[in-house]
Amino acid sequence: MHQSNWQNRSLKQIRRREIIRTGTTVEQMVRAIADMIVTGQLLPGDKLDEISLAARFEVSRTPVREALRELGAMGLVDREPNRSAVVTNVTETYLHSMFEAMAELESVCARLAAERMTVDERRMLEMEHRASARLVHQGAEEDYAAHNTEFHTRLYRGAHNEHIYELVTQSRARLAPFRRAQFRLPGRLAKSYDEHDMIVTAIMRADGAAAAKAAYSHVEIVSDASVVFVSSREK
Repeated sequence: MHQSNWQNRSLKQIRRREIIRTGTTVEQMVRAIADMIVTGQLLPGDKLDEISLAARFEVSRTPVREALRELGAMGLVDREPNRSAVVTNVTETYLHSMFEAMAELESVCARLAAERMTVDERRMLEMEHRASARLVHQGAEEDYAAHNTEFHTRLYRGAHNEHIYELVTQSRARLAPFRRAQFRLPGRLAKSYDEHDMIVTAIMRADGAAAAKAAYSHVEIVSDASVVFVSSREK
């Protein structure tokens, strides 16, 4: 019995080390904490204690520090030397400014994608977009959120400009928790699909102007949907 307990503890430690080594636990922590901040489970000024977080996620303090560092880069957490990390106050005005920049970048990507995507790239974009209709019908928020990330990545890659790709992915990383939260709103999956459809249709026609307009409008709508979470905390 004693040996069995020892083996179970050892196996758990090995699995924990494997998780830390691959980085998946850091990603999971970043996502979980970010979602709690965006949805108001954690409020501006709340402290994020390393020891408590390590116990909660069953990891050492090293991946916790990495997760807090990434959350800081996203603007969700503030940390001063020798002090606990605290949840920052992301204002509605600041969030709007980030989405405004994102709309401009995605508009450029969509226009260039309409002009530069190869035949195979266009076909794959359309095929995966059509396939996502099943996720909408199922109400599969998590799966659709993953598809949404892939959809936009295809747009960024389709622009065939590495510098723009770097800028737009950096901006997306900061807005990721808010863009993900939008899918919690009633009817948002279907609306997102329709907005994507307008972008895809324009790209398939190689209509850069229409693609740019559709992409800009899409991000504006995402902004309005996402700001709901911030405005509800400010009341």
